[in-house]
Amino acid sequence: MKNDYYGILGVDRNATAEDIKKNYRRLAMKYHPDRNPGDREAEEKFKEAAEAYEVLCDPEKRGIYDRYGHEGLQGSGYHGFSGFEDIFSSFGDIFEDVFGFGGGGRARSRTAVRQGADLRYDLRLTFMEAVFGVSREIEVGRLVACGGCKGTGSAAGTSPEVCGTCQGRGQVTQRSGFFSISTTCPHCRGEGRIIRNPCRECRGTGKIQSSKSVQIRIPPGVETGSRLRLRGEGEDGEHGGPSGDLYVFIEVDAHEYFERHGDDILLKIPLSFTQAALGATIEVPTLNGAEKLKIPKGTQHGKIFRLPGKGIPNLRGFGRGDQIVQTVVEVPTNLTKQEEKVLKEFARLRGEA
Repeated sequence: MKNDYYGILGVDRNATAEDIKKNYRRLAMKYHPDRNPGDREAEEKFKEAAEAYEVLCDPEKRGIYDRYGHEGLQGSGYHGFSGFEDIFSSFGDIFEDVFGFGGGGRARSRTAVRQGADLRYDLRLTFMEAVFGVSREIEVGRLVACGGCKGTGSAAGTSPEVCGTCQGRGQVTQRSGFFSISTTCPHCRGEGRIIRNPCRECRGTGKIQSSKSVQIRIPPGVETGSRLRLRGEGEDGEHGGPSGDLYVFIEVDAHEYFERHGDDILLKIPLSFTQAALGATIEVPTLNGAEKLKIPKGTQHGKIFRLPGKGIPNLRGFGRGDQIVQTVVEVPTNLTKQEEKVLKEFARLRGEA
C-alpha cells in the first residue's frame, strides 16, 4: 500500500504548487543518495518524494489522484518511477535549483541571447523640484556594442570559432555514477566560442565604454528613495539581446522650513505671546505662496492648524496632501522696564503674583 503523496511531502491537500515544490526541494536535499551513501532507507524516501512530486506538480495527474487515489493513476497509465534514470530526466530543473547542476547534463551556453545589464544613476533634487516635478538631462556612462566588430569581438573579416572542447555549449559534462555534472568549459570560459583575432577597438570584449545623454521627466511628488525606471536605457544586450534598463534613484535636499510627512508638509510658525493670547490673523508661507491664517484667542504652544490640499501632490495622482501648521509660542526676552511693569500688573490681575 503506497503512502499518501501529500503526507510524503508534508503538505495539506490545498497546498499551492509553490508550497509543494518548496517541500520537495527540502526533502530532496535531505535524502539525496550523495548525502546518504549506502543508506537504503534514505534512497527509498528520496524516490518516494520524487514520485509524489511528479504527480502533485502536474495539474492533470493531481486532479486524478485527488478524485481516485493511487488506483486512478494506475488506470490512467501512470505507474511511478522505475529507477533513478527516470527521476533525473524528469526533474532537471529542480536538481539545478537544489544542487547547482542539471540532472540531464543540459548546458547553457553563454553565447545565448542575453539582456544587457541594468544601470543605476543617483539624482539629487531640491525640495521644490521634488514637489512639483522637473525635467532633467543626465549623462549616463555605459557599455555599448563595439562599432568596429559589431559586437562580435573579432577583428574585421574574421569570426569567432566554435569551441572544440564543448562544441559551443559553454559547458562540459562529467559523469559520476548515475549523475551527469555540468561545469563551465575551461577552454572558452563558458562562452562557447574562441576569438582568434580580437578586435583592436574593444580587445575582443565586443563592447566599448560610451556616454549618452538621457532626458528624464521627474513626476511631482517624488521623495528620497523614489526610483524611476527607464526601459532600454541600460547597457546593450549580448548576441542581439535587448538593452537593460536605467534606474534613477532620487535623493531630495531638506527645505529651510518645510518638513515632509508623506504627502503632508509641516510648518512650524512662531507666535508672539500677545498674538497667542489675543488672537491674530497672520500670513504663512505655503508651497504656492502666502496664505492668511486666523489665530484664535488663547492659542496654546503646539496648536495644530490644517490647510487642506496645500501639501505635496500624490505620486500616483490621488490629489494633494495637506499643510500642517504648528504654533510655536515665543516667550519675550530682554523686557524693557515699562514692559516688565505691564506684565507684573497682568500677573497681579490674574492672581499669579
